[in-house]
Amino acid sequence: MKHRYFLLFILLLTAAFSTKAQTTKQTTTVRQVWMAYMNQTRLSEKWGIWTDFHLRTKDDFVKDLSLSIIRLGGTYYFATNTKLTAGYAYVNFFPAEGHANISQPEHRIWQQLQWHTNYTRIRTMQWIRLEERFRHKIKNDNELADGYNFNYRIRYNLQFFVPLSKNKFAPRTFSWVVNDEILLNFGKEIINNYFDQNRFFTGLAYHVNDHDNFQFGYSNVFQQLAAGNRYRNIHVIRLFYFHNMDLRKKEKG
Repeated sequence: MKHRYFLLFILLLTAAFSTKAQTTKQTTTVRQVWMAYMNQTRLSEKWGIWTDFHLRTKDDFVKDLSLSIIRLGGTYYFATNTKLTAGYAYVNFFPAEGHANISQPEHRIWQQLQWHTNYTRIRTMQWIRLEERFRHKIKNDNELADGYNFNYRIRYNLQFFVPLSKNKFAPRTFSWVVNDEILLNFGKEIINNYFDQNRFFTGLAYHVNDHDNFQFGYSNVFQQLAAGNRYRNIHVIRLFYFHNMDLRKKEKG
């Protein structure tokens, strides 16, 4: 029980930080849609694979695209609810300020520890993710420069599921979802924006079956840009499908 309240305290603290920053800093406000397909497939007792795909719009919810992500990884299972994943992600930043006529690619190596905890009336999911980011340098609006900018980023994500039916987490039922993720930059090229962003989400999860769920709702993303004195407040409609597969051979009874 104490552990549960501690997790809730962390969630509220990070949400409060985001809200305070928005009231004390002048920001640019945009409105986006984030769509994602997330897959975790267990191949054996100890090994599995991770894949996810993302598309995000730029502004006014439906205006152009801002970025796409393809992320792959291999997973080692310490136990059913605790796993370590490492892999590669390709990120494409579509034309924007500073590179108006070209896309900017980023190569990203990542490592993640993820764990789940089930209580009587609540479920939690947490991960800690480390990223090594190689973002292609920009020459001008029309050209990429040689080389890459590099930095590390660490992310902590905490998610709560609260069932809205007496048949808790059963297929064709809904849960209330609250999620908060804080992202921090570090490395010698980071000068003004050690705080990268905070992502708060609240919405519903529809449990398609015992393993898959579709999440939809509202997310607020508060981001500090590289210059250090510029911020972005993003209102997001988030649509994520979580697809989990277990390909282990079943024991014959």
